[in-house]
Amino acid sequence: MTVDLEESPTAAPPGPRRRPRWLIPLLVVVLLAQMAGAMVVTAVQQTPTIDEPVYVGTAVTYLEQRSLRYNPEHPPLGKMIIAVGVAFADPQLDPAFRGNQTALGRHVLYEAGNDPYELMFLARLPMIILTLLFGLVVFAFARDLVGPVGGLLALALYALSPDVIAHGSLATLDVPAIGFLLTAVWLTWRARARPYLYLPLAGVALGAALATRMSVLPAVPLLMLLAFLALKRLRGLAAAAGVAVIAFAVVWVAYLIVDPRLGWVEPTGMPVVPGLRGLLVDVLPVPEPYRDGMRIQFAFEDRSFRGFLFGELYRGSLWYYLPAALLVKTPIGMMVLWLAGAAAMLAVPRLRTAALYLILPAGLLFAVAMTGARDFGTRYAIFMPIFGAVVAAAVVAVKWRWARVTAAALVLFVAVSSLRTFPYYLPYSNEAFGGPAATHLRLHDSNVDWGQDLGRLADRLRERYPGEQVWLVYRGAGLPSAYGINAANPYRVPDADVRGLLVVSNSSAAKAGSRLKALIASSGEPIDEIGHSITIYRR
Repeated sequence: MTVDLEESPTAAPPGPRRRPRWLIPLLVVVLLAQMAGAMVVTAVQQTPTIDEPVYVGTAVTYLEQRSLRYNPEHPPLGKMIIAVGVAFADPQLDPAFRGNQTALGRHVLYEAGNDPYELMFLARLPMIILTLLFGLVVFAFARDLVGPVGGLLALALYALSPDVIAHGSLATLDVPAIGFLLTAVWLTWRARARPYLYLPLAGVALGAALATRMSVLPAVPLLMLLAFLALKRLRGLAAAAGVAVIAFAVVWVAYLIVDPRLGWVEPTGMPVVPGLRGLLVDVLPVPEPYRDGMRIQFAFEDRSFRGFLFGELYRGSLWYYLPAALLVKTPIGMMVLWLAGAAAMLAVPRLRTAALYLILPAGLLFAVAMTGARDFGTRYAIFMPIFGAVVAAAVVAVKWRWARVTAAALVLFVAVSSLRTFPYYLPYSNEAFGGPAATHLRLHDSNVDWGQDLGRLADRLRERYPGEQVWLVYRGAGLPSAYGINAANPYRVPDADVRGLLVVSNSSAAKAGSRLKALIASSGEPIDEIGHSITIYRR
């Protein structure tokens, strides 16, 4: 006799439905695929931003001349990664070229016979791939903390972040440096269980971060502390020292790959760095060009730059600039999840240790960045959306009934906000501040207008304003004539002679002097805008 378990009063209740094994990998692929699509479209459509030609030109000199003489203020690894893509374009460089790094970038892109569109896309492609790989680190770190659902939440926030998409699609150094640092932190977290496997790898990842940008140097003592905690006592001290030794060895290797002889000649006019900063430069076990790069960076920090915040132009730096800029440029749902995740990480006993690995590094870097002299953009705090994505995953560990539903709704809010700005991720601002069309009213520089829309301007002039006189005030590294823009400089003639189309970069307008202010004021209402970064007036 058989018994139908569904009808038997003593049958056990059915267990929870198991999730198909393929579901999580599929969702990871979907999230990264949408991110890849957004970054590729952005990379194809945007012309060079202000910093990119210098990095691309330097990458070409690495390939052609094995020389470190250009762009010494940044270590070589990020530019070596750019060079991997640039090599496929077989770039040309005049061996007789002489000039500074700005002129080098212009020469490589516009004067040496290279295709600027092809060259820029191939330079950006390795960074796009690397940004996607860092997305896997975000997922894996969060999964280790709170499981696959938390991993998906973290990856969604990372893959939808307008700042990460914007800067991950450029041939710049901000995202790779922080991505390598997050990788080092994750490997140090894993080293608590298998220290002898993961601590050496953490040292390599930390070295990659140091060999990309010097701004991650403040994190070195913290990573050494985390390495110490993996073993403690004498073995912990050895582990901390070992991670540091490996990291600085990676820095040396990066320089030696570019120039095996390290034939470095100190640039003329190298600044002298006094006090504790000078002592730090002298004692770090790094190559001499790295030391000189630190000296240049410290000299930048001693300068006074002009900034722009909430419509006000000022000189110097404001300690609250980065918090205010992040408030404008971070999706609202993302900020809520960061705060909720941080609270959950501190409230759930098993996650409190993770705060040392995630909240403390981000907080340290943020405190250092707030004291910086350059109020130029949230890219200086790009660690917030990267580390914050993993922190936010902690909300799934909260036992509140509606926690996961609320988190999913906030992620959906982030998705809608991010997709609405496509493909203009660089000038993104959230709904509370009017969206990307209003960002230029509150922020400038790489927050909104970094010279990225010269190609779009050329297309618009051809389509809507053929044959009209164009007067251009453009802030960027691109060469207008290379994109078919035949424009005159309005500063070279009296105001009364400026008739036709007045085209102004929004960052130029933010820092306008009396002459440009008068030209804009006497031009009436704008008749068009390009990519939320360039405004057109008719005079």
